[in-house]
Amino acid sequence: MHLQKLSLVNFKNIESQSFDFQSKINCFVGDNGIGKTTVLDAIYYLSFAKSYFNPIALQNIRHGEDFFMIEGTYALQDREEKILCSMKRGQKKILKRNDKVYEKFSEHIGQLPLVIISPADSDLIVEGSDTRRKFIDGVISQQDKNYLQNLIQYNKVLSQRNALLKYFAANRTFDALNLKIYDEQLIRYGREIYEKRVAFLRDFTPIFNEKYKLISQQKEQVQLKYVSQLHEQSLEGLLASSLERDRSLQYTSVGIHKDDLSFEIEGYPIKKFGSQGQQKSYLIALKLAQFEFIKKLGHITPILLLDDIFDKLDEHRVIQIVNLVNGDEFGQLFITDTHADRTEAVVKKTQQAYEIFKLN
Repeated sequence: MHLQKLSLVNFKNIESQSFDFQSKINCFVGDNGIGKTTVLDAIYYLSFAKSYFNPIALQNIRHGEDFFMIEGTYALQDREEKILCSMKRGQKKILKRNDKVYEKFSEHIGQLPLVIISPADSDLIVEGSDTRRKFIDGVISQQDKNYLQNLIQYNKVLSQRNALLKYFAANRTFDALNLKIYDEQLIRYGREIYEKRVAFLRDFTPIFNEKYKLISQQKEQVQLKYVSQLHEQSLEGLLASSLERDRSLQYTSVGIHKDDLSFEIEGYPIKKFGSQGQQKSYLIALKLAQFEFIKKLGHITPILLLDDIFDKLDEHRVIQIVNLVNGDEFGQLFITDTHADRTEAVVKKTQQAYEIFKLN
């Protein structure tokens, strides 16, 4: 699979622009703020029907305009696929595949697998557990439709249970039978989600460890751990023991929506004890492991977006990353960088066909 053509209209800071891409490596070079990352985000949009950097769709419309449109043409096996995503102020976002409108965006997830590596990934380290859960859910959901549907249903029931707890508090009442209906649904969906996450980390962690060793040349030992309240107790038991606390807080304080990932280096939190280079290597290893995991399960080579990954990495780590993406296991790559000469020197070493787009 590869993206052949891309057209943008009024997307973020780009008024109108079109590209024809190489099937292997495509590079966008130029100063900061001219739209390199915007192009990558548009490619991401075609796979996920949302921005990687700004989830508020209206803010992706260019200032002073009423709509945006992103259109991509893909070579997928032996056929051509056209994806169009657009939004007009005051209307719902539209996603089309070969001129047919998707009723649910979730039906599109996983159809065009993609992995992005970006400086924004640092949020995985510095932000709260919600960001890391989204990473787990995003990787699994690209290959497991049932998981995605269970997750959607769990979050819907969770919202309803929280609303009921608020209602109880506001009206100084309590209905155990009504609450039990939501508890049973949370338990059913939550158990399946937890088991899938356990299985995912069991398969994913060895791949991640291998990628980090290659990038760091085995200089450090890193750990990736799944943190969950369900390790120690069933969700049924957790909900029962936290009932009075939940009534006081007016929201559900236990469940798989509290799960987290622990990122460690030499047994210590990488957030506090890892250098910038180590943190970036950790995140790149995480994303390259995501790439391999998705490819292995989906049997389609994902598109790989590398946004400004050469910044804050020493030369040895850059060389290791180039070596990693220089094999046949990788398909189409998109790279952004502020230094045209550095980019060209790097991609030449891959001995693959490449195109460099200099944005002004």
